[in-house]
Amino acid sequence: MKRSVKVSSSRRVQRRNLYTAPSSIRRKIMSCRLSKELRTKHKVRNLPIRKNDVVKILKGKAKGKSGKVTTVYRRRWVIYVDKVTQDKQNGQPVNIPIKPSNCTIETLHLDKDRKDLIDRVSKAALNLKNKGVKA
Repeated sequence: MKRSVKVSSSRRVQRRNLYTAPSSIRRKIMSCRLSKELRTKHKVRNLPIRKNDVVKILKGKAKGKSGKVTTVYRRRWVIYVDKVTQDKQNGQPVNIPIKPSNCTIETLHLDKDRKDLIDRVSKAALNLKNKGVKA
Protein backbone atom coordinates (compact mmCIF):
# COMPACT_ATOMS: atom_id res chain seq x y z
CA MET A 1 0.00 0.00 0.00
CA LYS A 2 1.21 3.45 -0.95
CA ARG A 3 2.03 5.54 2.12
CA SER A 4 3.59 8.68 0.66
CA VAL A 5 2.25 11.12 -1.92
CA LYS A 6 5.81 11.78 -3.16
CA VAL A 7 6.39 8.13 -4.17
CA SER A 8 4.75 6.48 -7.15
CA SER A 9 3.36 2.96 -7.01
CA SER A 10 3.71 2.60 -10.79
CA ARG A 11 6.39 0.15 -11.90
CA ARG A 12 7.45 2.15 -14.93
CA VAL A 13 7.75 5.37 -12.93
CA GLN A 14 9.87 3.55 -10.33
CA ARG A 15 12.20 2.31 -13.09
CA ARG A 16 12.39 5.76 -14.68
CA ASN A 17 13.28 7.33 -11.33
CA LEU A 18 15.97 4.71 -10.70
CA TYR A 19 17.70 5.01 -14.06
CA THR A 20 17.51 8.81 -14.26
CA ALA A 21 18.60 9.33 -10.64
CA PRO A 22 21.27 11.97 -10.04
CA SER A 23 24.65 11.04 -8.57
CA SER A 24 23.70 12.14 -5.06
CA ILE A 25 20.81 9.67 -4.95
CA ARG A 26 22.81 6.92 -6.69
CA ARG A 27 25.33 7.20 -3.84
CA LYS A 28 22.69 6.15 -1.35
CA ILE A 29 21.26 3.44 -3.60
CA MET A 30 24.76 1.98 -4.06
CA SER A 31 25.00 1.02 -0.41
CA CYS A 32 26.78 -2.07 0.82
CA ARG A 33 26.18 -4.12 3.96
CA LEU A 34 28.75 -4.21 6.72
CA SER A 35 30.47 -7.29 8.11
CA LYS A 36 29.14 -8.68 11.39
CA GLU A 37 32.03 -7.21 13.40
CA LEU A 38 31.51 -3.72 11.96
CA ARG A 39 27.75 -4.04 12.40
CA THR A 40 28.07 -4.75 16.12
CA LYS A 41 30.77 -2.11 16.58
CA HIS A 42 29.02 0.80 14.81
CA LYS A 43 25.35 -0.26 15.27
CA VAL A 44 24.76 0.30 11.53
CA ARG A 45 23.62 -2.32 9.02
CA ASN A 46 24.78 -0.79 5.72
CA LEU A 47 26.52 2.30 4.36
CA PRO A 48 27.12 3.90 0.97
CA ILE A 49 30.21 2.33 -0.60
CA ARG A 50 33.28 4.51 -0.90
CA LYS A 51 36.73 4.48 -2.43
CA ASN A 52 39.38 2.90 -0.14
CA ASP A 53 36.87 0.69 1.71
CA VAL A 54 37.97 -2.94 1.90
CA VAL A 55 35.24 -5.26 0.61
CA LYS A 56 34.71 -9.01 0.36
CA ILE A 57 32.88 -10.25 -2.73
CA LEU A 58 30.06 -12.70 -1.98
CA LYS A 59 28.64 -13.45 -5.46
CA GLY A 60 29.76 -13.64 -9.05
CA LYS A 61 33.00 -14.57 -10.84
CA ALA A 62 35.21 -13.15 -8.10
CA LYS A 63 33.36 -14.78 -5.18
CA GLY A 64 35.47 -15.05 -2.03
CA LYS A 65 38.04 -12.45 -3.05
CA SER A 66 38.59 -9.28 -1.08
CA GLY A 67 40.35 -6.03 -1.79
CA LYS A 68 40.31 -2.27 -1.64
CA VAL A 69 37.72 -0.35 -3.70
CA THR A 70 39.55 1.59 -6.40
CA THR A 71 36.58 3.20 -8.17
CA VAL A 72 32.88 3.74 -7.48
CA TYR A 73 31.36 4.10 -10.95
CA ARG A 74 27.92 5.54 -10.24
CA ARG A 75 26.90 5.91 -13.87
CA ARG A 76 27.25 2.14 -14.41
CA TRP A 77 26.07 1.15 -10.88
CA VAL A 78 29.30 -0.81 -10.22
CA ILE A 79 32.50 -0.71 -8.17
CA TYR A 80 35.99 -1.82 -9.11
CA VAL A 81 38.11 -3.67 -6.57
CA ASP A 82 41.89 -3.78 -6.48
CA LYS A 83 43.41 -7.07 -7.70
CA VAL A 84 40.05 -8.36 -8.98
CA THR A 85 40.87 -8.48 -12.68
CA GLN A 86 40.45 -10.62 -15.74
CA ASP A 87 43.03 -11.00 -18.51
CA LYS A 88 42.19 -9.91 -22.04
CA GLN A 89 43.17 -11.92 -25.11
CA ASN A 90 46.44 -9.98 -25.39
CA GLY A 91 47.27 -10.54 -21.69
CA GLN A 92 46.32 -7.05 -20.50
CA PRO A 93 44.42 -7.08 -17.17
CA VAL A 94 40.96 -5.51 -16.99
CA ASN A 95 38.97 -4.73 -13.83
CA ILE A 96 35.83 -6.79 -13.28
CA PRO A 97 32.75 -4.65 -12.55
CA ILE A 98 31.04 -5.70 -9.31
CA LYS A 99 27.64 -4.64 -7.99
CA PRO A 100 27.79 -3.28 -4.42
CA SER A 101 24.88 -5.47 -3.36
CA ASN A 102 27.12 -8.51 -3.92
CA CYS A 103 29.74 -7.35 -1.40
CA THR A 104 30.24 -6.75 2.30
CA ILE A 105 32.41 -4.02 3.73
CA GLU A 106 35.20 -5.55 5.82
CA THR A 107 37.09 -2.34 6.71
CA LEU A 108 35.75 1.21 6.59
CA HIS A 109 37.74 4.18 5.35
CA LEU A 110 36.88 6.58 8.18
CA ASP A 111 37.24 10.32 8.17
CA LYS A 112 35.36 13.08 9.98
CA ASP A 113 32.35 13.13 7.63
CA ARG A 114 31.95 9.36 7.61
CA LYS A 115 32.15 9.19 11.42
CA ASP A 116 29.43 11.86 11.64
CA LEU A 117 27.28 9.86 9.20
CA ILE A 118 27.68 6.67 11.25
CA ASP A 119 26.81 8.53 14.47
CA ARG A 120 23.70 10.05 12.86
CA VAL A 121 22.47 6.77 11.42
CA SER A 122 23.09 4.74 14.59
CA LYS A 123 21.42 7.39 16.74
CA ALA A 124 18.36 7.42 14.46
CA ALA A 125 18.17 3.61 14.55
CA LEU A 126 18.36 3.64 18.34
CA ASN A 127 15.58 6.24 18.56
CA LEU A 128 13.43 4.17 16.20
CA LYS A 129 14.07 1.03 18.24
CA ASN A 130 13.04 2.78 21.47
CA LYS A 131 10.01 4.48 19.91
CA GLY A 132 6.97 4.11 22.11
CA VAL A 133 8.95 2.78 25.08
CA LYS A 134 8.53 4.81 28.25
CA ALA A 135 11.58 5.09 30.46
